[in-house]
Formats: sequence, structure tokens, C-alpha cells
Amino acid sequence: MDNIFKLTERGSNVSTEARAGLTTFLAMAYIIAVNPSLLVAAGIPMVAAVTATCLGAGIMTILMGVFSNRPLACASGMGVNAIVAFTLTAAAGNDWHAANAVIFVEGIAILLLVLCGLREAIMDAIPVSLRHAISVGLGLFIAMIGLKNGGVIVANEATMVALGNVSDPIFIMALISIIATVSLYAFKVPGALLGGIIISVLAGIPLGVTHMPEGLVSGLDFSSFGAPFLTDEAGTMGIVKVLTNPTLIVFAFSLMMSDFFDTMGTAMAVAKQGDFLTEDGNVKDIKPILIVDSAAAAVGGFVGASSITTFIESSSGAADGGRSGLSSIVVGILFILAAFFSPLIAVIHSAATCGALVFVGFLMMSEVHDIDWSDLLEGFPAFAIAAGIPFTYSISDGIGFGFLSFVLVASLTGQIKRVKPLMWVATLAFLVYFLIV
Repeated sequence: MDNIFKLTERGSNVSTEARAGLTTFLAMAYIIAVNPSLLVAAGIPMVAAVTATCLGAGIMTILMGVFSNRPLACASGMGVNAIVAFTLTAAAGNDWHAANAVIFVEGIAILLLVLCGLREAIMDAIPVSLRHAISVGLGLFIAMIGLKNGGVIVANEATMVALGNVSDPIFIMALISIIATVSLYAFKVPGALLGGIIISVLAGIPLGVTHMPEGLVSGLDFSSFGAPFLTDEAGTMGIVKVLTNPTLIVFAFSLMMSDFFDTMGTAMAVAKQGDFLTEDGNVKDIKPILIVDSAAAAVGGFVGASSITTFIESSSGAADGGRSGLSSIVVGILFILAAFFSPLIAVIHSAATCGALVFVGFLMMSEVHDIDWSDLLEGFPAFAIAAGIPFTYSISDGIGFGFLSFVLVASLTGQIKRVKPLMWVATLAFLVYFLIV
């Protein structure tokens, strides 16, 4: 085990990897309930959606662990699943098979870009300051997700966002989660992030937030598997609809842009916590990560689970000591088991993970001091990314703001030569992306 996953070399061990895997799984277990609830709106049967969500996440996370040997976990991405449910399905004539075929086509396309080296080359062309800014923006974004899940911040018509109801049991549970996580970390207790989740789940019992499971075992339904090649009532396969419909092809391009840069940002964030980010902001051995992540998108479309992507919550496990693919394999196994025990997993309220996500956000803010804020070309695009990611609630949109800002400031300050050719390519692609979404 040690030789396969290089545990000693990376300062880890089997128990630490197992704990980190459990931390990551608990931080992203909400997807088991949330993703099916959205896909049902597209017409996918509930049990089939649960089966596709759990098995798709489990299989691709295990493959990520095996091929990349990094603590990264995959599952159906939030945002894209809503697009599948409420936009793509309608655009495809209320055919969820065709909606998932769009995801399948997008995944195949981005996989080809990785195999030919373009995705990795574009990442290498990004200025170092922007790479640091991506980590900062993601830290704020992760913290924002945690606070939103815990009802600490809520939507407000007048101010867009506001403090939640402090007497709400969910708010109290989230607050306990934060306090427990910080306290355990301050006292150097191993597994502080996981401990914070467990304590808050237990605290949720008297608060009425944590409920007893409605049963233990659930069945499996594979009827959504092979979605792109299933037919509608007229006998037309979903994949055929996509390849003959310009509107759906445009959707595939838009989703490819989002997937392209979401994963880049996520990989950098987890690499920072998992100690596989170089000093100049490069992710070590990133190609296997990108290959599995790209294949995961296609697999997500194939099984009918929406796009499967690398989850930003993986950073919680990395912050809890995960350093190898062994923790990913633990996550994957837990997802596969969850396909049979989803009622039991459902008792973990998302507020219980608030402390873990907020604390990871705090840890990622350390990148701020690596940005030269006195240099307009370094500072302003970095600010555009750091602010853009949480403010738009989109990793790809925030990165796009930064790229466009970098080219603009470089042009205005006579430093256009600092824009590398592939940076131009990415910026132009973002410009097209913003115009058509």
C-alpha cells in the first residue's frame, strides 16, 4: 500500500487517508440528495437518478485515485445539473436523453483537448499572479458555499445577501460546526474537519435538524444508463438530436468552457491544501487529473447523472491530511455504498459541513500575500478573479473576468508582449463564451 500510493514519501499513512476520504465524502454527500432532486425535474426517475449519481461519482473517484494518486473526488457538478434539468432538457424538446447527450459530447470534446495537450498548455500560459488569485477566489467561494448551506448568509432582495436568522436551528448547527472545527484545529486534534462535521451532526439531534433515517437500504435502477443512445417516443437517439441541432452544439461549447476552467481552479485549490502545488502555481502531474476529469464528464452524460467533475470539496479532505489517491478510493467506495444506503446518508444536513468548508476557505486565503498588488497588471486581474468567483457564484466566470482584465490592462499599459499566445486563445474563447451564454 505504501509503495503504491507513496504514503511515507508524502508524509501520510493509511488511517490518515481513510479519515481524509471520509471528510471529503461527508463534505460532498449532499449531492446524493440534491442531484437526483434536480434530475427528476428533467424526467429521470428518482431511483435511477440516485443510482447514476452515486455509481458515477464512485467509479470516477476511484479511477481518479488510481490514475492520478491525488486526493481528488468527483461527482455531478452543481450548476450544470440545474442547466440539464431546466434548460437543456427544454431546448432538446423535453428529452432528458438528449440533454445528457450534450454532456456526453462536451466530455468527449474536452477529453480530446486534454489528450492533445491543449488544456494543460493553456494552464501553463496563465500568469502566476492569476493562479494565486484563483486559489483566493476559490477560498472565498468555498466559504460562501458553506455559509449558504448553513443558513448563515441568505438571499435578500434589497442587499442581495444578508445575515440569516440567528435563532434558526440550521444557523445554530452551522455555527456549532464552525466553532467545533476551529477549536479542534486550535488544539491540534487530528481530523479536526471531520470532527467538526460529526459534532455538528450530533448537535443537530436536539435542534431537530438531524433526523432519524427513513429506512436503511435502497434499491438500484439502471434505466438512465446509456442515456445518449436511448431513444425518445419518435425513436430518435439523444446523440443524434445533439449532432443535428446547432443550438445544442452551442450549449455543448458553453459547458465545455465552464468545465475546462472549473477543473483548473479546483485542481489548484486542492493542490494547495494537498501539497502538490509548485511555487510558481503549477499543479504537479496534472495530465492524469485532467484526463480522468474530462472522461468523467462524458461518463456523467452516459449514465444520466449530468456532468461529473472534480469537486472543490475535495480540498476539505486534503486539508485534513489527504495526500494520495488512497483517500479518493475511500471516497469512491463510500459513494458506491451510498447507492444502497442513501436514506442513511440523507441524515447529514449540509449545515454540518459548514465549518469544514469555511475553514478550508480560511486556509486558502494565504495566497493573497503572493500577489503583487502594487503592480496594476498583476493586481487588478487578480482582484477580478478573486472577487468574480464568489460574486458570480461561478469558478469559470470569475476566471474569465480575470483573463479579460489581464489582456485589457496589458494593452493599456504597453505590456501586451506579456500575454502569451495561448492566453490570447483562452481569452478569445471566454469572450465568445460570455457572448453566447
